[in-house]
Amino acid sequence: MSARQLHFNAFLMGCGHHQAAWRHPSSAVEQLGDISYYERLAQIAERGLFDAIFFADGQSAGDPSSGPLWFLEPLTALAAIARKTSRIGLVATVSTTFHTPFHAARMLASLDHISQGRIGWNVVTSMFDVEARNHSMSAMPTSNERYARAAEFVDAALALWDSWAEDAIIADRADIFADPDKVNPIDHTGQHFQVAGPLNVPRGPQGRPVLFQAGASEAGRELAARYAEAVYVVAYDLASGREYTSDVRRRIALQGRDETKIAFMPGLVTYVGSTEAEAQAKKAELDTLLPTKQSLAQLSTFVGQDCSDWNLDEPVPTLPPASDFPGPQGRYATILRIVETEKPTVRQLLGLLAAGGGHCTMIGTPEQIADKIESWFVAGAADGFNLMPPLLPHALEDFVDQVVPILQQRGLYRTEYTADTLRGHLGL
Repeated sequence: MSARQLHFNAFLMGCGHHQAAWRHPSSAVEQLGDISYYERLAQIAERGLFDAIFFADGQSAGDPSSGPLWFLEPLTALAAIARKTSRIGLVATVSTTFHTPFHAARMLASLDHISQGRIGWNVVTSMFDVEARNHSMSAMPTSNERYARAAEFVDAALALWDSWAEDAIIADRADIFADPDKVNPIDHTGQHFQVAGPLNVPRGPQGRPVLFQAGASEAGRELAARYAEAVYVVAYDLASGREYTSDVRRRIALQGRDETKIAFMPGLVTYVGSTEAEAQAKKAELDTLLPTKQSLAQLSTFVGQDCSDWNLDEPVPTLPPASDFPGPQGRYATILRIVETEKPTVRQLLGLLAAGGGHCTMIGTPEQIADKIESWFVAGAADGFNLMPPLLPHALEDFVDQVVPILQQRGLYRTEYTADTLRGHLGL
């Protein structure tokens, strides 16, 4: 048994991460409003002994004709899923741009109680103007403003969770419920928030929910260095994964934190087959279901320009450097890397981006995928992965039932849960 063990999250999204997953005959598109669907997915991941399931979130509806984007609000869904699972962690995105610290801290602390200590918070700043217009803003604040607000937001939330001492509750029927000397205001006064405190939810089983972060920009990396206890990484290949983890670990150390305690989990799309050809056929089957117009529209969003008239069978046109790109840096840098290393045609690039938008993709037999996972792990490019199944539930089941046993046999992955909380699973 290796002393260092892999970590896995299951990133659950709609019918799967492939943009055409909902069109597949075996998709669960009719079940997206049924909480039992998500409960079953969480139970599959729990059978695979995953650290957590993860729900991203957004604040706009997108193009409703092109497929499901969001359906159930994540924190509401996690409250239900917590009652149908017992060990797996439960992580959701909560935007620091559109919430307030008291509101977010209260919801997450409540969920930590409901789940008995299994909650994690993916800290994001959000990014699109269409989201801002749903929250009384005409446009998103600048990146610097968003990240300054995010840092203050996290500081206030942490203070609120700490406003109740671990032993504050006495529950003496003949005397007092809680010791008032152990429940204290935080009196936070900052540039963005004024929060008196204390929180009106007592301290949760974990003390504080686990903080996740996924920023790839300079500001995002700095936020991760200050606060993250686990990091979701966008990395197309091993070299880019190693570059990112090395850079953010260096920043974490400069903050005086122990960089060896932070789990880095790149996104991972897998197609598993009994042969490599069978696995490739699974991807091709989904790729053929994706309308070209929709695929080019997604690419336009990723690269910040209209791609609708690009010739599918010509090389990808020259793209501006990342320094000149005004949108999300992580995804764009990944696309630049794909174009540089693969030199694909536009059609080939669309296929590579169809599931996960440029995250690492592994296609092959269970043994081949286990080999690649092990190579990333040994090279220090990943401490595990944020699994992004292209088609649910099938791709998640393939990974749990076929890849996980191989990793267990190699001593790289747990054979049973040894903790009850998300903090425990992550060794925190």
